[in-house]
Amino acid sequence: MIKSMTGFGRREERAEPFGKILVELRSINHKFLDIVLHLPEGFLSLEEKIKKEIESRIKRGRITCVISVSGARTNKVVINKKLLGNYLAALADVKKKFRLKNNIGLESLIQLPGVLGVEESPVAYDKVWPYLRAILAASLDDLTAMRRKEGAALYRHLKNRALTVSGYLDSVRARFKKAVKKRVARLSSDEERSSFLRDSDITEEIERLAFHIGSFKSKIAKNGSIGKELDFISQEMQREANTMGAKSCDKIISQKVVQIKSQVEKIREQLQNVE
Repeated sequence: MIKSMTGFGRREERAEPFGKILVELRSINHKFLDIVLHLPEGFLSLEEKIKKEIESRIKRGRITCVISVSGARTNKVVINKKLLGNYLAALADVKKKFRLKNNIGLESLIQLPGVLGVEESPVAYDKVWPYLRAILAASLDDLTAMRRKEGAALYRHLKNRALTVSGYLDSVRARFKKAVKKRVARLSSDEERSSFLRDSDITEEIERLAFHIGSFKSKIAKNGSIGKELDFISQEMQREANTMGAKSCDKIISQKVVQIKSQVEKIREQLQNVE
């Protein structure tokens, strides 16, 4: 069944030693597949792999993928031994010069500016892909589930509108037979009748529109990315309706054609969100 191009997926899991990894996916309608990535520092080398994973599941729409990592860095205490040596040498010189007897303890030494510090150790993100891939897959599951759910609602709307168009077309078909018979009876020559039928006969348009409606109803029940194909069929439906309206010789037929065109236009609007 058809799928919507609108959806959302979010998963956050802890992946030691990389911390918590959050993957958030948002999807809106677009003519083609357009993937926008927002990645944390260190993930640039994984860009192509992430895109391929998304492309394997999504065929159409603008996908925004946001990935963030928290708690992925470890801190370690660092002592600047070279600076500490300089401090000790200077203090020894002062002690000797001024004949000082007291020794400076370790507690005092580590409080000297620049001696004791904390350094962040980056995690090797090149090894994070197996964890990230699993979290991305779970987020894609959520996204596609929402797109399917909205697609089911779209299917019902499109099917009902197609059935409505079929009903109007049946009325046009029945009315056209009566209108032609009545109009032809009032014409006095074969030439007039031939000219009238040539300019006003919409039999072919009725049959072509009926074919497109049948094709449309069949397609929306199928799986896969068929939004573009459905849009093409709806364009053909609109084309036939326009021709019928232009050739109409009857007020009631013209009114029904206007209703058909209105329904087809609504179908085309809804198709903008079909994958």
